[in-house]
Amino acid sequence: MAVLEPQPVGIPVPNPSPASKPYWDGCARGELLYQRCDACATIALRPATICGNCLSRSLSWARSAGRGSLYSWTVVWRPQRPAFNVPYAPAIVTLDEGFRMMSAVVGCEPEDLAADLPLAVEFHPASDEIALPYFRPC
Repeated sequence: MAVLEPQPVGIPVPNPSPASKPYWDGCARGELLYQRCDACATIALRPATICGNCLSRSLSWARSAGRGSLYSWTVVWRPQRPAFNVPYAPAIVTLDEGFRMMSAVVGCEPEDLAADLPLAVEFHPASDEIALPYFRPC
């Protein structure tokens, strides 16, 4: 059986923008951050400077507890690029704070993946500057 593992250092990594830099800085510290509107409490699904709900410019970063459940996934057996190790399981995770994010599941066999599987975040380096959030069954 194949255990799902984090990708090795050297895979293509994001190039943080000024808006997303706090998120990536948090990942480097081992913190999963998300952006929330101070005026209406709407969670921004991607870094923004204006709330998409109420148009407030008052947005702040909050720390997620990093716990959630598996919403959707697939298992990749043929990599898009040679730098990626297979199998890997891209996934949509529903966080306890009420938002969903894309990540990958590690620490189990592909056959163990199931809807609503409880997960917890962990971080692994993808380069000297970027750490990626992965989720492990808990």
